[in-house]
Amino acid sequence: MTYDELEIWQSVQYRMEEEGIDYCFEHYSHWDEIKDEEFHRLRMGFLQYMKEIREYVDKKVDEGETFELEGGFDNE
Repeated sequence: MTYDELEIWQSVQYRMEEEGIDYCFEHYSHWDEIKDEEFHRLRMGFLQYMKEIREYVDKKVDEGETFELEGGFDNE
């Protein structure tokens, strides 16, 4: 590892901790300067799972709101 590579890894670590892991990988950078295949495999997997859980939660909310609009909830 070179000193420049260490600085890049430290930057990733800082962004994950200070900006949040989702912002770090979804909006801040694609980290193209990192040539580590495992890193990018994990980063892309994280982004995919994050997309899937957002879609799942959105679907559940939509289902619940539709159910509510149709008068499906009892007064509890």
